[in-house]
Amino acid sequence: MTTATEPLQFTAWEGFNPGPWTEGIDVRDFVQRNYTPYDGDASFLEGPTEKTMRTFDYLEKNYLSIERKKRIFDVDTHTASDIDAFPAGYICEDDNVIVGLQTDTPLKRAMMPFGGWRMVEQAIKEAGKEYDPAVKEIFTRYRKTHNDAVFDIYTPRIRAARSSHIITGLPDAYGRGRIIGDYRRVALYGVDYLIEEKQRSKDAVADLGFSEHWARYREEHAEQIKALKKLKKMAESYGFDISGPASTAHEAVQWTYFGYLASIKSQDGAAMSIGRLSAFFDSYFERDFARGILTESEAQEIIDSLVMKLRIVRFLRTEDYDQIFSGDPYWATWSDAGFGDDGRHMVTKTSFRLLQTLVNLGPSPEPNITIFWDPKLPEGYKKFCAHISIETSSIQYESDRQIREQWGDDAAIACCVSPMRVGKQMQFFGARVNAAKSLLYAINGGRDEVTGKQIMTGYEPIQGDGPLDFEEVWAKYEDMLDWVIGTYVEALNIIHYSHDKYAYEAVEMALHDSDIVRSMGCGIAGLSIVADSLSAIKYAKVYPVRDETGLVVDYRTEGEFPFYGNDDDRADDIAATVVHTVMDKIKAIPMYRNAIPTQSVLTITSNVVYGKATGSFPSGHKAGTPFAPGANPENGADSHGMVASMLSVGKLDYQDALDGISLTNTITPTGLGRTPEERITNLVGVLDSGFIMDNAE
Repeated sequence: MTTATEPLQFTAWEGFNPGPWTEGIDVRDFVQRNYTPYDGDASFLEGPTEKTMRTFDYLEKNYLSIERKKRIFDVDTHTASDIDAFPAGYICEDDNVIVGLQTDTPLKRAMMPFGGWRMVEQAIKEAGKEYDPAVKEIFTRYRKTHNDAVFDIYTPRIRAARSSHIITGLPDAYGRGRIIGDYRRVALYGVDYLIEEKQRSKDAVADLGFSEHWARYREEHAEQIKALKKLKKMAESYGFDISGPASTAHEAVQWTYFGYLASIKSQDGAAMSIGRLSAFFDSYFERDFARGILTESEAQEIIDSLVMKLRIVRFLRTEDYDQIFSGDPYWATWSDAGFGDDGRHMVTKTSFRLLQTLVNLGPSPEPNITIFWDPKLPEGYKKFCAHISIETSSIQYESDRQIREQWGDDAAIACCVSPMRVGKQMQFFGARVNAAKSLLYAINGGRDEVTGKQIMTGYEPIQGDGPLDFEEVWAKYEDMLDWVIGTYVEALNIIHYSHDKYAYEAVEMALHDSDIVRSMGCGIAGLSIVADSLSAIKYAKVYPVRDETGLVVDYRTEGEFPFYGNDDDRADDIAATVVHTVMDKIKAIPMYRNAIPTQSVLTITSNVVYGKATGSFPSGHKAGTPFAPGANPENGADSHGMVASMLSVGKLDYQDALDGISLTNTITPTGLGRTPEERITNLVGVLDSGFIMDNAE
């Protein structure tokens, strides 16, 4: 590595094992050469320090408790947020371990109008505030936004699909998210070297001659360099020089957080995940322990302080947005554990420290702690995960084997289930289509079963009052999916073209390689309803119930039929066929920037709003009621227990849903056993059983 900061890097890297990471940016190589696997139990952990509790108690008393009573604590209505737009902010005098707030005050939300002014204005009004007329004038008269561009380009059929809720939650008025900056690069290399590398990449194509790709590549690199300079300026406001690499564990965590903080200051993405950090941080912790400059209590205090900051991330959202996502989530997902390609597990002491924050600070949905599970993980860690899950309900589990085989051992989750290689890949987030409503449209020839409006033309409804014929319904469903999927992907291409042009994520992309893999994150909602309804049509007798206009608004089903979620191939194969069919149709459509199409079966939060806009089904699912989340069976339909439902979900082909498949299960602690030890042992057994399957996710 040739750089002006070389002497500083040699000092900062002293004690680490060298490798390709010293010759160029390769954080994965650093981690694999320097982390220390931990096979023990949780007995080494420390509780919160007095400083941690003073800070957290002050935060609770003066900010969090007030916010809970009014939804939004405060809004800055005068400043368009940016990396360096606000002065340094702190929770209180004791807040001096890991520092940095999105604005100058905890929980004060910032305007991010580059995504769209209308959402900002509406959110400000709903918060009981008045917007600044001067800011509105800028973003409605002088500066075009992402949202403006999207609606300039949208076609009539996209608008119709959007208003009828057959496509919901499109990121056309807020940041798209699903981009994980490799924030570790700030700590390992320092910002000056990152700037030098981006400048080299920009100059490397200087003589290639003009093309649209060439111009965009150089312009985006210029924006990335500007963002990195703002990152340095922001850190300086807190008294830190991050031009060079971190020299201690405390600096490594602080530098990394500054990178993340810059991202959440400049983008309001639907999912602003922080990545895979524990093994990286642990390398610094272990080095400082060996040097005698760090205690376990201090290490836990650092992690507690970082997590405290992640818990108070806030974005200015509308009430409608909150309804779509069932609250005010931001998915600061922290991925952990799993195995490396060399066969070593990646559980470290910091993996335990992260879970310990749920004890020291209490349960919380953020950061979304996602464990890459494998039955071969150390028993002490598996038992601690189970213990924390039982006590807090705050951990998510995903299949390490599936993720690692597809995305490598330095992958992390964006949002809930979307894996990607950190710093080498990003996703164009795309919400999801209502696959269940599409089935009703197929039966009604494109008429909406709720409003009666004709949304699609050229499609004939199913005639007559006799039992529905499975082959006829399936053929019409496939035809309808052609229209729905085509409209959906067209909208996504428009959204991401506009977002790159008017709301580009400069600092997040500055923490990526210059040449990256892009995926298009498509998705479906209502899988279990489709599977059960098609199963009813195929194995029972389903009679349509029409209103006075001939619109099918309900169904009368006679006879028995198998339900998805009971390890019954008859229903489970239908579900797998639906997922495969949708993915095939997505693959057939060209993607913006040659993105790789992927699909998720994920409605962990938006299942409620999808259900409100959808009618009744042959399966017995009633109009206006919530969908089952993700790939879950319908509530009450999985009569054979949790393991059977896991087996059913495991039959979905991961290659058809590389963006992730979500199964949400609820277990009462007493259902796992009579004693705490029994409950822990049994939960570990359930997880091992579920993730030992080939297609588990």
